[in-house]
Amino acid sequence: MSNQDTTSIPTGLALYTLAAERASSEVIAAYSTSFGLAAKLLGSGIQQHVENIYALVRVADEIVDGAAADAMAAGGDVLPHLALTELEVETYRAIKTGFSTNLVVHAFAHTARTTGFGKEIIEPFFHSMRLDLTEQTYDQAGFDTYVYGSAEVVGLMCLQAFIWHREQQQGAYSQAERELLVRGARALGAAFQKVNFLRDLAADFKALGRSYFPNVRVDNFNESEKQRLVADISADLAVSAQSLPLLPKEARRAVAAAQMLFDALNTRIASTPAEKLIETRIRVANPVKFWILLKALIGVIPK
Repeated sequence: MSNQDTTSIPTGLALYTLAAERASSEVIAAYSTSFGLAAKLLGSGIQQHVENIYALVRVADEIVDGAAADAMAAGGDVLPHLALTELEVETYRAIKTGFSTNLVVHAFAHTARTTGFGKEIIEPFFHSMRLDLTEQTYDQAGFDTYVYGSAEVVGLMCLQAFIWHREQQQGAYSQAERELLVRGARALGAAFQKVNFLRDLAADFKALGRSYFPNVRVDNFNESEKQRLVADISADLAVSAQSLPLLPKEARRAVAAAQMLFDALNTRIASTPAEKLIETRIRVANPVKFWILLKALIGVIPK
C-alpha cells in the first residue's frame, strides 16, 4: 500500500490546466530564446501567466505570418481569416466557461480569468492581427492603431499579471501609480514592436509586401529616417524606465532585462548604416545577452 500523499497531486481541471500551461511554455522554448531567458527571471507566481500570454500571441502570429502560410504553400486548405476568427471566438468562449479543448487557449483563458483582464484589451490584439492579412501600408493613425493592438495591449496583459501578483502580496497600487505603470507598459510594448519593425524592414517589404512605418519604404530608407525612428524608440524606452521601480520585485528584473536588451538592439541599429540595415537583421551577441541578464539579476534597472 502506497504512503504517497495524493492531496497535492492535481486531478481533473487542475491537471488539465497544468498540461495546458506546460504546452504554452513549450511554445516559448520553441520560438523565442531571448524572451524565454528573460521570462526565467520572473517570480514563480508570474512567469507562467506571462508564458500563457505569449503562447496565444505566438499562435495568432503564426496564423497571419508563419506556419499557416507554409501550410498553404504545401497544398493545405488553410483560410487565415477563418482560422484567426475561430481562435478569437474560442478565446472569448474559454474565458467565459473556464475551459477549451485548445491547450494554448485554455492556458491563456486561465491567466485572463485569474489576473482579471478581458475583451477590452484582447479585441484590439486580434484586430491588429487581422490587419496583417489585409493591409500593406499605414498612415500615422493606422500605424498607431496597429502598434497598440499588436504590442501595447500585450504589455498591458503582462502588467495585469504583475499587478494581480503585487495585490496578492502587498495590497493595491494607487491610481497615480497604476497610470504610470500603464504608460510604461504601453511604451515598452511600442518600443519592442518598433525595434522589430526596423530589424525586419527588408523582410517585411520583400517577403510580405508590408511597410509598417508611415511613408517609409526600403527604396527610400536613409540615415536621417533611421535616426528619427531610433530617437522615437529611445523616447518610448525612457517612458518605460520611469515605471520600472514600481513593478513588484518578482517582475522587475525580467522587465529590466527585456528593456536593456531592446535598448542594446536600438543602439546597434543606430550605429548600423541605413543601407546595411535593409540588408541584414540586427542581433545582439549571446555574450551581451548574458551580460544583460546578469545585470538584471543583480538588480540593475535602466534609467
